[in-house]
Amino acid sequence: MRDLSYTPGTDALHKITPLLLAAQELTATALGQLRALDDSTYTGVTGSRAGLEALSAIVAGASMACSDLAEAISANPYEGAPFAGYPADDAHVRAARHGEAVPRMNSHLKDAAHQFDVGATACHYLATSIRSSLATTSPHPPQAVAKLNDTQHSALKSLAQGEGRLYERGQRGRSLTRVAAKDGTRISIATFQALAKRGLLTIDTSTPLLVGQAITVTEQGQRALIEFRPTATLATTAVPAPRTSAIPGVRR
Repeated sequence: MRDLSYTPGTDALHKITPLLLAAQELTATALGQLRALDDSTYTGVTGSRAGLEALSAIVAGASMACSDLAEAISANPYEGAPFAGYPADDAHVRAARHGEAVPRMNSHLKDAAHQFDVGATACHYLATSIRSSLATTSPHPPQAVAKLNDTQHSALKSLAQGEGRLYERGQRGRSLTRVAAKDGTRISIATFQALAKRGLLTIDTSTPLLVGQAITVTEQGQRALIEFRPTATLATTAVPAPRTSAIPGVRR
């Protein structure tokens, strides 16, 4: 950018415009990365606050570079017809206008280039810092798999086949909420609510209950099905009663 060669007027506008558009795109990209990091688990990493503040400074610097490029375009002298009754600029006046504009434009272009240099260096160090922080941070322990009883397992297994729906029907003047499974398994509302409360199911609330809301088994629900172990039943063996034997010398 410091080596940009241009002639004031249309040529300068054509050459600076792509730089401004690219700077705006870089600003938007940096801002998007800042939002993504702020919404991620990175915020739990030691030292992440400094990283977020550094990235926000990069956003500010890129925005200032955009402003400098826009100022350069604003300082650029344009050739156009004057108002009625005013004479057109002659070569001497035009040269004077160009001579006054060029130093201002160069100053803004130099400031924009400086902001980009600082931002590039900051991005390099920030990326290195984030990689180092994530590498030294122990991974989060896996979430415990939900334990299911036999009734819950049967219901979840049935709903995992797909096409399960939660719907509401009127019966004898009352509204009853029911669960319909593809294979016809009877699932009580209490069982359904217990599964949903633990995050094993999701419901598509975009449709009304009267039409039927689709039920989906979540990833946690699938893990619970895989890890399920049926309740062990204790086998009972009849123990014969002890036989009584007569004791000599004792009368009944």
